[in-house]
Amino acid sequence: MLAAAALADTADRVVVVERDELPVEPAPRKGLPQARHAHMLWSGGARALEELLPGVAGALLAAGARRAPVTTDMVVLSAHGWFRRWPESHHVILAGRDLLDATVRARVLADERVEVLGGTEVLGLVGDAGAVTGVRVRERDGRERTLGAGMVVDATGRASGAPRWLAELGLPAPERREVDSGLVYASRLYLAPEAARDGFPVVNVQPDPRAEGPGRAGFLLPIEDGRWIVTLNGTRGGEPSAADDDFVRFAREELRHPLIGELLARAEPLSGVSVTRTTVNRRYFYERMPAWPENFTVLGDALAAYNPVYGHGMAVGAQSALLLRDLTRRYGAGSAGLSRRVQKAVARPVGAAWDLATGQDVFYPGATEGGPTRRDRLVAGYVSRLMRTATGNGRIARRVTDVTSLERRAEVLLTPSVLLAAAVGPLRERLDEPPLTAEELKRAGLQ
Repeated sequence: MLAAAALADTADRVVVVERDELPVEPAPRKGLPQARHAHMLWSGGARALEELLPGVAGALLAAGARRAPVTTDMVVLSAHGWFRRWPESHHVILAGRDLLDATVRARVLADERVEVLGGTEVLGLVGDAGAVTGVRVRERDGRERTLGAGMVVDATGRASGAPRWLAELGLPAPERREVDSGLVYASRLYLAPEAARDGFPVVNVQPDPRAEGPGRAGFLLPIEDGRWIVTLNGTRGGEPSAADDDFVRFAREELRHPLIGELLARAEPLSGVSVTRTTVNRRYFYERMPAWPENFTVLGDALAAYNPVYGHGMAVGAQSALLLRDLTRRYGAGSAGLSRRVQKAVARPVGAAWDLATGQDVFYPGATEGGPTRRDRLVAGYVSRLMRTATGNGRIARRVTDVTSLERRAEVLLTPSVLLAAAVGPLRERLDEPPLTAEELKRAGLQ
């Protein structure tokens, strides 16, 4: 949808080819099974979203989504202890994925230049190695036809056929890298206790990658209608089960702290447990291809898909769509070299999220064939030092969230003042208990 909004800025007509029949209201759909899990939109993505669709943030909040300040409304156990709840540095938008999608979709499709061809599957590209001129599609009645286009954008997600389609045009296979931690996700929807249905903080228990054995983590995100969406996860050997009656037990006994389990024991389950194993980090380096066809661009999960635990997929997608719009404006739709420029430009936000996702995942057994490289170990060592410092130094916590929010590049973590702070370590003592206020404990029924 955001790619369509980006192209509508300079095109007379944009056709979205979609396998699903898209619902009008917030509702599940077959092609988006990951919607059953926790989602959050970091402020770097929220700002890009607002620039593409002015007013959409307000529409989301009016529909019940929540703007949560980082790290003020976050209770987070890191590998080095509990983070303090520092004054706001950035923010996240919290909502169920169905609500996010429906709100964005309504805004995009309000533009008469954008239309949806639902129940339709893309079979391949039309053109040659020099330029793409359209796509071959199969419609819901089985009829196949060709759609001509001045620009084709592949935003088909993890199942993208782009490598095969490019090979059919005579182009070489792209460079690809995978980092697979073996993570399994299990999520469930809850109705929060009545007193905790408004303004309750995000709760996150992270794994300790330095520990032996699998990593286990949990997220509790307050979303619309007084609900909590809770996602538990574990790497190989520590996977959560799909059993409804094991969900709270896993949160209480398998995570590094029982807080999420204790909160859930006082909440009302609204759904069964949804499980997914599609969490591999996979990136195609299309920007490094020796040749690239005109009029074709790959965005979103079709270009790079991340372990969802880091919550960056939607933000990168929004930033990439904004780059598509800006470069198309600058150079003109159909201009020579535009697609190559877009592909190289989107590699920047893609690369930033990739480094954040794989920097930890690469250390889990079996994640890569050769294990972590020397560079991986050096970077991880410094990041670990930074994270420890951030538990007791608000300035460093802000620099870290500059990067995790995708608002600034990782270079801000290498300035002399940050390097010195990392060497010194945290300035305040370690917290032994979750930084929940007495009021929050009471509202959640924990006091």
